[in-house]
Amino acid sequence: MFLLTACGGGNNGNNEATTPPASDATNAPAAEATDAPAAEPVDMGGRVIKVAAWWDLKPAGNTASEKARLEKIAEVEKKYNMKFEFVNVPFEEYMPKFTASVLGGEPFADILQMEYKSALPAILKGQLLKLSEYTTAANNINGEANLLAKTPSVAGEDYGFESPGTYGIGLHYNRDLFQKLGLPDPKELYESGQWNWDKFLEVAKLATKDNDNDGKIDTYGFSGWALDVFRNFTYANGGFVVDETAKTQGFTDPKTIEAAEFVNRMYNVDKVVRIKGSNKTAWDEYNTFKDGDVAMFITAAWNLGGLTFDLGVVPMPTGPQGDPSITFADNALNAKFIPKGVADAQLVYQVWEETYDIPQTEEFPSQEWLEGIYTHEDDILITRDHISGTGKVLLDDSFPEFPTGLFVEDIIVNNQSVTATAEKVKPLAEASIGKLGQ
Repeated sequence: MFLLTACGGGNNGNNEATTPPASDATNAPAAEATDAPAAEPVDMGGRVIKVAAWWDLKPAGNTASEKARLEKIAEVEKKYNMKFEFVNVPFEEYMPKFTASVLGGEPFADILQMEYKSALPAILKGQLLKLSEYTTAANNINGEANLLAKTPSVAGEDYGFESPGTYGIGLHYNRDLFQKLGLPDPKELYESGQWNWDKFLEVAKLATKDNDNDGKIDTYGFSGWALDVFRNFTYANGGFVVDETAKTQGFTDPKTIEAAEFVNRMYNVDKVVRIKGSNKTAWDEYNTFKDGDVAMFITAAWNLGGLTFDLGVVPMPTGPQGDPSITFADNALNAKFIPKGVADAQLVYQVWEETYDIPQTEEFPSQEWLEGIYTHEDDILITRDHISGTGKVLLDDSFPEFPTGLFVEDIIVNNQSVTATAEKVKPLAEASIGKLGQ
């Protein structure tokens, strides 16, 4: 993302709101001073710049960096004679409100938090501005002094921006249960280069056992939401579900098929997955691990509050065709965007970016947030150094009636052949891809 000088005036039914926070402080160095005279700040005439999300984006003031940002926001408001208004819209109302307001020529906010799965359809309809429309390369100071960072491209173009953050989807594990059952330490396996699918399944099988000999399984090796499990194992194997740039489906890709076969084995052959409800693929299984009888599980860090057991995290185990540089499917990535119809978008971006020009209070982005989640330093460091930045954006939910859910249901619940199911859903996926943007 580029610093600016002052200037004048869809889905498969399984959407899930996630809010991995961006850091409130930047670790970027300040720009070097020059002899050039400072530009006079623009008088924005009392303009209100609205910043919207489905949660409250206003810093709470609970940490040193949040307090610094609140002070900076007040300073920027005075400097430019403007005000920020933080708009909190319920998740289910958010995109309808966006669409209606943009079509009416008056976006309900100047800067919008938006999930990538929702941003793609909006981009194809010309409803969001490209970064190049309100930033210029000339304003970039050696590529280092950025207070905000551009987020991954969408359909081959850059649209989103965010303050630097540290987050990702890891394979979490119940440290207490591992110790009780005498299971191999996932971190030691990862650090020794043994953390692959075979070793993961070996550990999961050791954890799935009848501990009191009453004929019933007491502890399980794994749990999770089946669609999420399939997506993450697919990307950890170098496969894909959909490529929005090439406009191709990935169900029939050999790497994706291999991942689906492995997931099916976990559920229906080795039976190491705990199913709490009556539906193996229900989203509620995302929280099954919270009962404390599951050794390993996939979940985002924001979903780890209030646990009654000690936990740890490692990257997803690498598949046979995988590359450790990609460890998870980033299915709920979100960032900030400026919609079409916002007046003086360059200035809007500038004043927002300037609110992040605060003293550095963290050793790295999101440090305070991660320290509020993890009690072990090694979990924080492995998230920072080995999980964050290793996700690959997945946008299958952007496409109308995309058959990810059908594919997983047929395999996990109906025990259908993976290859045959892939061929079955291929035309459905291709038709869905063709509908987007129409």
